[in-house]
This record gives sequence, C-alpha cells and structure tokens, in this order.
Amino acid sequence: MNHLGADFLLNTSQLGLITATAFWGFPLAVIFAGMLVDVIGIKRLLILAFVFHLVGVLATIFAQGYLTLFFSTLLIGIANGTVEAACNPLVATIYPDKKTTKLNHFHLWFPGGIFLGTVLVFVANHFNIHWQFQIAVMLIPTLVYGILVLKYRFPVTERVSAGISTATMYKSVTSPLFIFMFICMFGTSITELFTSQWIDVLLANVTDNAILILTLTTGVMVVGRALAGPILNKFSAEGVLIASAALSATGLYLLSVLKGEPIFFAALVFGLGVCYFWPTMIGFVAERIPKSGALGLNLMGGRVCLQYLFIPYL
Repeated sequence: MNHLGADFLLNTSQLGLITATAFWGFPLAVIFAGMLVDVIGIKRLLILAFVFHLVGVLATIFAQGYLTLFFSTLLIGIANGTVEAACNPLVATIYPDKKTTKLNHFHLWFPGGIFLGTVLVFVANHFNIHWQFQIAVMLIPTLVYGILVLKYRFPVTERVSAGISTATMYKSVTSPLFIFMFICMFGTSITELFTSQWIDVLLANVTDNAILILTLTTGVMVVGRALAGPILNKFSAEGVLIASAALSATGLYLLSVLKGEPIFFAALVFGLGVCYFWPTMIGFVAERIPKSGALGLNLMGGRVCLQYLFIPYL
C-alpha cells in the first residue's frame, strides 16, 4: 500500500478503495460461483480463476494509476473467491470423514502464502527491488496451479454425488443454526482479513517492522493449521471456536496497547486466535449442516462483501 501510494500519488481513501475492491470481488465470486459449482463443475471454475489471476497480476504489474489498480485488484479478488468457491466443496467431497481437519490444511496456504510473501517483500525492500518485480513473483504459483488444474480430473460435489436435491440445499441454508453461523462469520472474517490487510498502516506508528508482525502472525497460523488434526480430535469444533474468539480478542487488545518489541508477543497471541477460526467455521457447517452443500460453504465464505463495502469509509 505504501509503495503504491508513493508511486501513484494516491491518498489513504483511494488506497482503501483499492484494497476493499479485492474484498468485493472475493465474496461476490464465492457466492455466485458457489451457486454454479454443482452445475458447471469444479474444474471449469478453477480454469476461470486461473485466467482471472493471470490477467489481474499482469494488470497490476503494468498499472498506470488508480483505475488500473482498482480493476486489477478486483480481478484478483474475483480469482481468489473463485478458487475458494471451487475448492471448499472439493475438499469436503474428497475427505467426507475429515472435513474440518482437511479444510484447515487447505486454508493453511492462505497464511502460508502471506508468510512467504512477507519474507520476500522484507528481503526485496532491503535490496530496493521495485514493487513490480515483487508482484511478478505471484505469476509463479499462478502458472503452477493453472497447469495442475488442466492436468487433473475433478469429482462432482458431495451433494450431487449423494443425490441431495437443490431444494433441500436451499432449505438447509435457512435453518437457525446456519443463520447463526453465518452471522458469526462476519466477526471471524473481519478479525482476520482486515487486520492482516492493513497491518503495515495500522501499526506503522508503534514499530519499524510492521511487516514482520504479519510474518509472525501468519507463521503461527501455518503451523497451527498443519497441526489441526490432533487439536480437533482432542477438542470439539465448538471448543476450538470459543478459544479462538477469546485469543483473538486478547491479541487485538494487546496489539492496540503495546509498543516496541512486546508487540511481537501480541502478534503471537493474535495469530493463535485467528489460526483455526476461518476453516473451522466452514468445517463446522460442512459437518453439522452437510445438506447445505457447496452453497452453504460458499455463503459462509462470501458474506464478507457486505462489511467490506463500508470499510473504506470508516
């Protein structure tokens, strides 16, 4: 954000709108693709995601100003959402007896990518490597997953293979339990995503290495999600979610009051808090409300669109 603001003379409001654009595209893609995944198939959705990622990253690299960055970020957001819309039901289909554990493993690579990215950015900034070359690194995983998608065959979703009707699926997402979890997911998503996206701006006045706080937080999330199996076997999903809420709240409070070196302890607590939050929420729905199918999983991941419409103006 800081590099883009300096190079294109963008103010904080414009940077906020560009950032929020990714979170408009992401949930809208999750919701609409979630409605279509049973019809058009997982593979076709992932091919679309690959195209959007490729065009979005290239458009960011060759951006000419605010409008270019706005639309390139929107494309990347749509691509991210399309991947999630296709892969959440894919994971639930492949591992019907270990949905929450495997969804944690799958979502390991959200913080995993950020962890690797922040390390690369820290090193690149040290050697004054331009931000366009840093963005170009994202072409590597984009091309890799595009090749893999074209290479492999994909199953139909669990709901389709089980013969559960579309009417039953829509009825399931109106159940009291689903609506409760849907509302709770607002807090989960804004706690993890908003804090991570703006970490270098939010904490710039308390530390000179705000990017390393994000590295530490996401590193904790990677390790934690990799060890999700034993944790979820020992504690129920409900217990894990309650502990996540308590640790996240504590971590956010500590991040707001600590300065200097102690703030890295706050980042550690916060990382432990958000570690299991997102994938366990989705896994809870997959296991407790299985008839909600791909639509239920993707509605859980897609309701962030409403809150991110307002964030740039707060």
